[in-house]
Amino acid sequence: MQSNSTKTKEMFIVRALEKILADKDIRRSHHSQLKKSCDTALEQIKAELINAGQIAEGNELPCAALPLPKNDAASIINAETYFLPFELACKSRSPRIVVTALDCLQKLIAYGHLTGAIQDSANPGHLLIDRIVITIYGCFNGPQTDEGVQLQIIKALLTVVTSQHVEIHEFTLLQAVRTCYDIYLSSRNLVNQTTARATLTQMLNVIFARMENQVYEVAPTPTPTTVAALNGVINSPENASDDLSAAVAVEGADSDEAIASELLAEIITAAFNEAIKEQNAVEEQTEVEPSVNGNGSVDSSHSDHDSVELHSENDAIVTAKFTHILQKDAFLVFRALCKLSMKPLPEGQPDPKSHELRSKVLSLHLLLLILQNAGPVFRSNEMFIMAIKQYLCVALSNNGVSLVAEVFELSLSIFVALLSNFKVHLKRQIEVFFKEIFLNILEASSSSFEHKWMVIQALTRICADAQSVVDIYVNYDCDFSAANLFERLVNDLSKIAQGRQALELGANPMQEKSMRIRGLECLVSILKCMVEWSKDLYVNPNMPTPALQVQSLQSPTQDSQVGDNVDSLSAHNSSLRSTHGGSSHSLNSYGSAKNQELLDLPEALEERKMRKEVMETGIELFNRKPQKGVQFLQEKQLLGSTCQDIARWLHEDERLDKTVIGNYLGENDDHSKEVMCAYIDAFDFRQLEVVAALRILLEEFRLPGEAQKIDRLMEKFASRYCECNPQNQLFQMADTVYVLAFSIIMLTTDLHSPQVKHKMTKEQYIKMNRGIGDSKDDLPEEYLSSIYDEIAEHEIKMKNNTTMLMAPKPAGKQPFITEKRRKLLWNMEMEVISLTATNLMQSVSHVKSPFTSAKHLEHVRPMFKMAWTPFLAAFSVGLQVCDDPEIATLCLDGIRCAIRIACIFHMSLERDAYVQALARFTLLNANSPINEMKAKNIDTIKTLIMVAHTDGNYLGSSWLDIVKCISQLELAQLIGTGVRPQFLSGAQTTLKDTLNPSVKEHIGETSSQSVVVAVDRIFTGSMRLDGDAIVDFVKALCQVSVDELQQTQPRMFSLQKIVEISYYNMERIRLQWSRIWQVLGEHFNTVGCNSNEEIAFFALDSLRQLSMKFMEKGEFSNFRFQKDFLRPFEHIMKKNNSPAIRDMVVRCIAQMVNSQAHNIRSGWKNIFSIFHLAAGDHEEPIVELAFQTTGKIIGDLYRRQFAVMVDSFQDAVKCLSEFACNARFPDTSMEAIRLVRNCAQCVHDAPQLFAEHAGMENDASVAEEDRVWVRGWFPMLFSLSCVVNRCKLDVRTRGLTVLFEIVKTHGDSFKPNWWKDLFNVIFRIFDNMKLPEHVTEKSEWMTTTCNHALYAIIDVFTQYFDVLGHLLLEELFAQLHWCVQQNNEQLARSGTNCLENLVISNGFKFNEVTWDKTCQCILDIFNATLPKELLHWRPTKGNEQHQQQQQPRRASTTPHSNNSTQEPPVMALAHNHFEALHIKCVVQLELIQTMDNIVFFPATSRKEDAETLAQAAADLSGSRGGSSQSQQLQLDCQREEQGMYGYLRTRQLFTLAECLMQSHRFAKRFNADQDQRNLLWRAGFKGSVKPNLLKQETASLACVLRIFFKMYGDENRRSDWPGIEQELVQVCKEALGYYLSLQSEAHRDAWTSLLLLILTRLLKMSDDRFATHVSNYYSLLCDMMCFDLKPELRSVLRRVFMRIGPVFNIMNVNVNMK
Repeated sequence: MQSNSTKTKEMFIVRALEKILADKDIRRSHHSQLKKSCDTALEQIKAELINAGQIAEGNELPCAALPLPKNDAASIINAETYFLPFELACKSRSPRIVVTALDCLQKLIAYGHLTGAIQDSANPGHLLIDRIVITIYGCFNGPQTDEGVQLQIIKALLTVVTSQHVEIHEFTLLQAVRTCYDIYLSSRNLVNQTTARATLTQMLNVIFARMENQVYEVAPTPTPTTVAALNGVINSPENASDDLSAAVAVEGADSDEAIASELLAEIITAAFNEAIKEQNAVEEQTEVEPSVNGNGSVDSSHSDHDSVELHSENDAIVTAKFTHILQKDAFLVFRALCKLSMKPLPEGQPDPKSHELRSKVLSLHLLLLILQNAGPVFRSNEMFIMAIKQYLCVALSNNGVSLVAEVFELSLSIFVALLSNFKVHLKRQIEVFFKEIFLNILEASSSSFEHKWMVIQALTRICADAQSVVDIYVNYDCDFSAANLFERLVNDLSKIAQGRQALELGANPMQEKSMRIRGLECLVSILKCMVEWSKDLYVNPNMPTPALQVQSLQSPTQDSQVGDNVDSLSAHNSSLRSTHGGSSHSLNSYGSAKNQELLDLPEALEERKMRKEVMETGIELFNRKPQKGVQFLQEKQLLGSTCQDIARWLHEDERLDKTVIGNYLGENDDHSKEVMCAYIDAFDFRQLEVVAALRILLEEFRLPGEAQKIDRLMEKFASRYCECNPQNQLFQMADTVYVLAFSIIMLTTDLHSPQVKHKMTKEQYIKMNRGIGDSKDDLPEEYLSSIYDEIAEHEIKMKNNTTMLMAPKPAGKQPFITEKRRKLLWNMEMEVISLTATNLMQSVSHVKSPFTSAKHLEHVRPMFKMAWTPFLAAFSVGLQVCDDPEIATLCLDGIRCAIRIACIFHMSLERDAYVQALARFTLLNANSPINEMKAKNIDTIKTLIMVAHTDGNYLGSSWLDIVKCISQLELAQLIGTGVRPQFLSGAQTTLKDTLNPSVKEHIGETSSQSVVVAVDRIFTGSMRLDGDAIVDFVKALCQVSVDELQQTQPRMFSLQKIVEISYYNMERIRLQWSRIWQVLGEHFNTVGCNSNEEIAFFALDSLRQLSMKFMEKGEFSNFRFQKDFLRPFEHIMKKNNSPAIRDMVVRCIAQMVNSQAHNIRSGWKNIFSIFHLAAGDHEEPIVELAFQTTGKIIGDLYRRQFAVMVDSFQDAVKCLSEFACNARFPDTSMEAIRLVRNCAQCVHDAPQLFAEHAGMENDASVAEEDRVWVRGWFPMLFSLSCVVNRCKLDVRTRGLTVLFEIVKTHGDSFKPNWWKDLFNVIFRIFDNMKLPEHVTEKSEWMTTTCNHALYAIIDVFTQYFDVLGHLLLEELFAQLHWCVQQNNEQLARSGTNCLENLVISNGFKFNEVTWDKTCQCILDIFNATLPKELLHWRPTKGNEQHQQQQQPRRASTTPHSNNSTQEPPVMALAHNHFEALHIKCVVQLELIQTMDNIVFFPATSRKEDAETLAQAAADLSGSRGGSSQSQQLQLDCQREEQGMYGYLRTRQLFTLAECLMQSHRFAKRFNADQDQRNLLWRAGFKGSVKPNLLKQETASLACVLRIFFKMYGDENRRSDWPGIEQELVQVCKEALGYYLSLQSEAHRDAWTSLLLLILTRLLKMSDDRFATHVSNYYSLLCDMMCFDLKPELRSVLRRVFMRIGPVFNIMNVNVNMK
């Protein structure tokens, strides 16, 4: 290997030396040393060959010699010897010799034979390689250098810089780069220029790549030319093409062109190879990244980068900041390029070929290359950051306003690169660049189109990066002290997109359009970035594809094809995102991780942003009214309350208007004076001259115009100046400073105001200031003279204020400004901008500003909230005024993205605004003329449909606008296909044929398959909407459907769609479905009641189909979904009066019952409710079908599945009740009542079901054992009671019968509390009579129903007396009491009869208390029905009436109608009154009979009277019937035992006797009052017969007598006999005495049975008792003899007298017997 390498080395050297010696110029005298050196070198080589034993002759150098290892000892030892001749050759003036020497050196270095890594003997302390490089670049002598030499220099320097075998650093490296730079600038040869530039690119790539690789400890790649970046070459395509064309164009191995082409081909090949390698190495480098962060030296060098200040550039300071010499090399090169770029251009328009311009362009190109490929070390090392801040940013602030387009464009590109890679460190610089340059150029009316175009191109790149966009908002708009860059940027872009500046530019229409498109692209990019940033919050149910993919409707038939048509911009964006990993793109955070960052908490930032907005409001207010502004900010606690706080704010806040500050400080009020003092006290005037101090003061605000204000300010200034400079001998007193300051202001105004024609001279100024010094001395003339000169040269003026930079913009467009004047204005503005930007850049180069790297998704919400209006304005104007498809596409993209953002963050106002805008531009809403339809409107329709498809979950109330448009779209489709041209808005008579052909085409496109399918996909996709979204969608659809149906020509499009989506969504979980149906059900309610039967039919049929499908799903117990679903049928049945629709409802339900009965659960309630409504209908088919179905349910289904139908049982019986009450169909009524009886059997058979199904809401508090009553028996019995109360006689009679049948049949299972409920209902039958009704109806009711009910109640009581006796007897007595009080004789009689039946049937079960109640009831009835008014009645009017009322006696046959017509009111009243009295008389009589029957059993007394009479008659005839008499007595005893006598206590019998006696005495009194009877008789009481109460009089007394006689003979009451005897004697005496007083024969005849009773019972007594009684009655009996008695009575009386003889011993028994 050693020998081979030596041989190679020697071949290089020998051939080169021989070539030099062979050159003809070598013979010249000044080359003698060179010739000698070459000879010596050749001899040494020969000697070395001889020593090595090798023969030199015939050796030829191979073309592709292998490079020698770096540690080749032989070459190092001999390098210096070999170098000397080449050094001399390079210094020779012969181009050929120089080229040969350089070529050889290049090859020796390239292959490692010459490394120069030894000390340079000629220059101690330096390496030989430094001398070699100096020799190489020393060959370049400026533009006159030979072109071949230039090329060889470039080649040699590139080899030195890129070689692995040699190392050059610092100054040497810098000189190598500088030489190539100079060759590029100086050479006149295009090939050399191109080569030099490509070489520079390669060098820089290697220098910076080595620095980066050193940190990662990546070994250099073993190739002659290392680490080339593809971008460096590709970024200069024109150069590359020149290089390649030059390479192809030349031939010849040694020609300059050949060398150049070889070199360029090498560079380009290496660049491509390295680019591929670097791509593969990216992942490895990112894996190593933590080690950088862990590198202590890097961290420490970076941590305090913000405070670095380089006052000197000596190597010690610079090196101290680097961890490796390679970093320093790169820094020196970078700094040199920055300084080169800062060099100013000559005044005016520079020549494109001038050195200055080409140098600036090249330096900017190279800087751009470095920044675009910046690695982690470069991005994090504080020295590079410092260089960027101090040099590059300042250079950019100059070049960024260059009038040279190329410089301007490069500056913008560099800024974009800085923003991408270094924004973390350049917060303030970026703000200056944006605020002072970018946005000012955009906003300036005089700026050229070219500048604006380049700015907007740069903005396009910035706006495409999500991280940058969000970072701008977070770091500037949310920073209290920074400008609102994002807001201002969006507003400016919006104006450009609206075309509001194009005319001011003087641009042609194409340029104007291009600018608008760019503005729109930027806005859309920003929105896409926002969407990209917040995409994790977005859920698209339809597609698995990424959120922002821009879809098209071109092929909507398959979801997989949705994203095929993607516009170029979004495709570019998505590729960027996929390459750079979304939001982390461009935030290369190697340095930012260590930078002092603020946390980007969205809440904190939003709060800070709000405070900033308040502050801006306050500043705006201050700039108009200072005092109010200060007060406002103090109220908001953004400004301190002290004067010092206000003064500090006036100093620090640059947004304040300087004129306003001056006026505010000069005010005369105390507060302003205090602030002014604090403000001026904040200045430090130490060691300053008066002019300098005044200049500092007046830079901060504009001096007010009023002399008094200036006076106050200058007074304070003088005071402060003296305070700061106590040692100044010239100004010991403030007065001097005050006067001088005033004179300086006057001088400034005089010298620099254009209004002052005659300027003040220096002598005049000096004279003016005489005697103003201390002690009235003059100030030195030289001093005043210097002041004059300084003011004349430099006017005192304010600092440039950002708000004052731009020239006042003309109000409105002013096209009359000439192009020349506009350019002049623009140049002036650019100078101002440049100066301001440069000053600001320098001022912030050392400012420490922490940068926040945005990470949270939530930032997008406030960003969008702030900027949504300018976005909307731009897109709306674009769609409104432009028909260009590209603009329309961009606007629609933007609106779509905006809707997405508003949706994601639930910003309903913003979302609605954008959706409404989109809807408006479809031209489908009612106010738009559809005959103006254009392509953009069709695209808008497609976009709207796409929004509905992709963002449906978030649209909320915006669905309404979308659904309206879809509805109108269907209309447009009808018009487009010529179906319904009458719908054309605003042109009813216009037919499709009269439309413009293009409009026809566009309207026709609404019917294209893509649109139709896309619309359909919205409805089919509704099943994928979430629970809230589907409800919003359905609400919107229903609202639009209502609107459609209300039109003069109603449409059912939306109604059909409602049916469709109901089908699609029926499989949702029940919770969601019930919310959907809540809306749909209401809609079906409305539509089903539509006056248009066709619509109502459609709604009903749809409901039927939906219901059938829904019922197929079945339902679990205790759920109520079916109930909700079927409610619309119920509503329609209730509200729609159309017979056809009602019939349809019934048919739908009947069909449902027939086909789906096994699935119906909670729906039964609705079904019975519907049939309940049908039951009352007038139409026979409706009632018949409903009843038929109901009959099937109860007859068939109840038998099979009663268990699942229990919950609806109450509704079923209610329904049957309604059928029974429909008077038009009596057969149905009867059948319905029969079905109720069937229901009773169902309840009886399965009572446990009612307890189990406790799902009813109102059953919660009902005990389990009572549920069968509450939900089964009671509703059924109640419904029957309703039938009784509502129906005609035959039906109600049937109902009443069935009611009591059920009670009697199933009452044994009833509980006591159930009975109470039941009788509350039953007694309501009688309540009916308490209501005022028609007399005949009431009478009929009482006579039939009440009568029937009363007897039935008694039957039930008798059957279940054990349960009911103690529960309800009192209520029953009360009811009976009520009955007998009614003005109905039949009912009154029934009342007493029922009382009798009740007691006779159940008396043996009564206890003492019950008997007491019973007696009390009888007593109450007696008292209540005693007709006391008979004794006192008087006619209401005079005698005429009396006479009139006598007429009926003679005309009793006269029809009632005649009488009533003669005296209607009087007769009617009298008749009613007499009727009531008559009924009372009847009741009294009935009661007496009842009492008799109760005590002695019915008919007993009557038979006894008959027997007594018969016996008396027998006695009279003399027959003997002793045996038969004794048998009869036996029968009497048995019959009496059946009565209740034995169960009654004595006191109770006395009570009954007492009330009977009352009745008897009343009757006697009335019968005795002849006048009253005559009066009543004349008034018409009791018809033509004179009224009497004879029967009452006798019957009551007879009953009393029987009771007393019975008790008198009752051994069980022996103890009570004395009292009984006393009462009996009293009653008998009273009776006999009354009889004797009777005058009327008829009256006495009526008493015959009574006397027979008394006398017969008397005869039956024992002798003792007989004696006692006869002795009391004897005289009365004797008196009776005087009357003409009936034979029977006489016979009995005879027997009494016959008995008296033996008893009183008047005569003996024998005589008696005879």
